[in-house]
Amino acid sequence: MSANSCKSALETVLSQNLMRSRTQLFAFLILLLAAVLPVRAHVGSPDVFYEGSAGPYRLVVTVRVPQVIPGVAEIQIRCESGDARAIRVVPLRLAGPGSNLPPTPDLAERSNDDPQFFTASLWLMESGTLQVRVLVDGAQGRGELSVPVPASAQRTLPMEKPLAGLLLALMLFLAVGVVCIIGAIAREGNLEAGEIPDRSHKRRAYVVMLATAILVGTLLYLGKAWWGSDATEFQRRVDFFKPPVAALQLVDGHRLEIRAQRTDIKSPAYIHLGDVVPDHGHLMHLFLLRVPELNRMWHLHPDSTKAGGFAVDLPDLPSGHYEVFADVVDPRGYPWTLIGSIDLPQIAGNPLAGDDSTWSGAPLLAVAEDSTISPLPDGGRIVWQRPAGDLKANVPLEFIFIVQDKDGKPAQDMQPYMGMAGHAEFVRSDLSVFAHLHPAGSVSMAALELAQAGLANAAPDAMMSMPMAPFRPLPPEVRFPYGFPRPGDYRIFVQIKRAGRVETGVFDAHVK
Repeated sequence: MSANSCKSALETVLSQNLMRSRTQLFAFLILLLAAVLPVRAHVGSPDVFYEGSAGPYRLVVTVRVPQVIPGVAEIQIRCESGDARAIRVVPLRLAGPGSNLPPTPDLAERSNDDPQFFTASLWLMESGTLQVRVLVDGAQGRGELSVPVPASAQRTLPMEKPLAGLLLALMLFLAVGVVCIIGAIAREGNLEAGEIPDRSHKRRAYVVMLATAILVGTLLYLGKAWWGSDATEFQRRVDFFKPPVAALQLVDGHRLEIRAQRTDIKSPAYIHLGDVVPDHGHLMHLFLLRVPELNRMWHLHPDSTKAGGFAVDLPDLPSGHYEVFADVVDPRGYPWTLIGSIDLPQIAGNPLAGDDSTWSGAPLLAVAEDSTISPLPDGGRIVWQRPAGDLKANVPLEFIFIVQDKDGKPAQDMQPYMGMAGHAEFVRSDLSVFAHLHPAGSVSMAALELAQAGLANAAPDAMMSMPMAPFRPLPPEVRFPYGFPRPGDYRIFVQIKRAGRVETGVFDAHVK
């Protein structure tokens, strides 16, 4: 073997080992993120974004969910129709007892700079699937809508060290003070004024002080035990809503099985896949992302199995390491995202059918400039009407995408995709953020149906009634209300349906 051949073989081996190490490290980081990030139906994106109609008023609602429960949620409402005089908001349960008995609503404060922008603060007193009911009074009469809000404590807030030190010092001062006071009472309580205690009184005071010290110490120990028990219970409620781990297994070389797996033997069985409800036509929405490149994506819809899990026959797949996000909704309307990862060999599967879709393209690299045009396989394209200026985290935005045909004209063959104008997935480069959106926003359609059913004059939203008129072409524009939760580089997948074909446009964005 020549020296050049030896050098080439050595470089190949080193390259393979380096790639294997990178993949293993990436998988470890993803598992770590799954364990610590607050997750609902979206990964690392706890706030709720919703656009809908309250009677004649078109509203865009943002709910900033508090980090701890009980906690204060910040509500932002913009009236797109421009004729709202007053808006009131009230929180209540999404379903079950109390869902139709709202308390007195709070009046939202109108902005001095923008008369159609309102803000309010609401206490959320319990975890679970709640709703924020919005009542509007204006020139066109009254209207109301309900926004589903998955509420859960995102983390346990530690006590600040200065405060902890102060409370400890006060506790010791009070404990010592109680012992001294009781000792003084036992020593001098029955003496005349100016009389000096004798040895027997002092001895009795020492005994009483010792007994008091033991009692105080016991009370402090019991208080610490109660505090620890309460903290453990709160942490259990926090852990209750952490993302379930998706246990993945490849069967027969082409069939992927998905089960919900406990990460801790003490963790509750919070999600039963056999009980989930349909969300815009499917029990599960499964997303496979090839990592770390993010250059391949599949949106599949597995079927439930008798064993209480899900399974799907995979299409053609290249070998690689894949991150899996599986969206489901439980019977209470609470959305969950199962997270897992798996190494797959090259698979020769079946062609995609129905609502299943795929995309392949360039890997996500450091974003130097946001992409605003994504070509489609038939020669058409999707254009992102990106707002001017820098994209900033925690700022509500309206993402507008225009679909054009191969001649650059607005597409005339748009069709509903799973009952709506489109779907979008926002993915941060390190996978710490994954959000599955619809034109109505970040809420699940199953939860939205429960929320709308509780309204006095519930009328189906145009988006929700779209399957009833599938033959009428849709406008070539798709909108998604959303706000990036963290700075960083993002890849945005926009999925639409044209002339019976599901197509995907991809955009990269840098958020400051």
